[in-house]
Amino acid sequence: MKISAVRSDGVYSKIMCAPPDKKNDVYRYELMTPFERKWACYHVPMRAKTPGGYDVIMASGMLGHIAPAKVDETQKHPISLISDDTLWKECELSIQRSLRCFTERGIALPVQEYLFTILLANPESPYIMMNEGYCGDGGIPGYIFAWLTPNEYTLSRLPAAFAHETNHNVRFQFMQWRHDITLGEMIISEGLAENFAALLYGEDKVGPWVTKTDLTTLNESVKPVIHAGLQVQGLERLNAYLYGDAMAELQNAPKAGLPYCAGYACGYHLVKHYLQKTGKSVVEATLLPAKEILDAAEDFWND
Repeated sequence: MKISAVRSDGVYSKIMCAPPDKKNDVYRYELMTPFERKWACYHVPMRAKTPGGYDVIMASGMLGHIAPAKVDETQKHPISLISDDTLWKECELSIQRSLRCFTERGIALPVQEYLFTILLANPESPYIMMNEGYCGDGGIPGYIFAWLTPNEYTLSRLPAAFAHETNHNVRFQFMQWRHDITLGEMIISEGLAENFAALLYGEDKVGPWVTKTDLTTLNESVKPVIHAGLQVQGLERLNAYLYGDAMAELQNAPKAGLPYCAGYACGYHLVKHYLQKTGKSVVEATLLPAKEILDAAEDFWND
């Protein structure tokens, strides 16, 4: 098993010193090109076909990554905060530890090489602010991102975030991603990933996408809407269920009458209920079809 880091701190330092007209290309070719296959799975080209067109720079900005154009002297301190060798080693060990949970159970992982990086987030992004300054992406096997506005809180959450994303990375080696994925399948994937991170790093490291929803809100307001929408398909429709109305509004997507990250919170508690009911480990459950978990946990909706 090979786990490699693309050290963004060095690239950001180079971008910081680059002329304005060169910043995008340093970001594009030195930081994002190693992840070109990942971006290709999302149909994102490294360079737009026409000036100002859709490319990796625009897509990164939409996800809440800081724009290369804004990486100047004002970013010197944030860059220094992600330059600690110990931080990078902790994140690598998180991925290694997560993968070992599966291999030590005799699960042969089809992907043997993993590439990861830590990116700076745009502190003005509503998505980043809602997520208390950090988030990640591990949906394409072999590639894992985390991005953050670096501070003591977010840096302490990175290993758990990488465990969450590595769980996605493993699950999608065995489950084929589909653009018509249902809400039920999505909340199970997110619930598995966050329960897995909690197993490795403790309940106190569970993300705000879970902890901001109290149990009264979950039971009285969230469950009925999510349960009724389990078969909803299409990412543009799923956003309101997963992220809540505030995020749906920012994306000009239909609302579902839900608070922040209701789908994530519901998925976490549903999977936790399933694990307690069946006695299965989250490692074992990670490889199960969502329908099997949903069917076994049908009583969750009545609690």
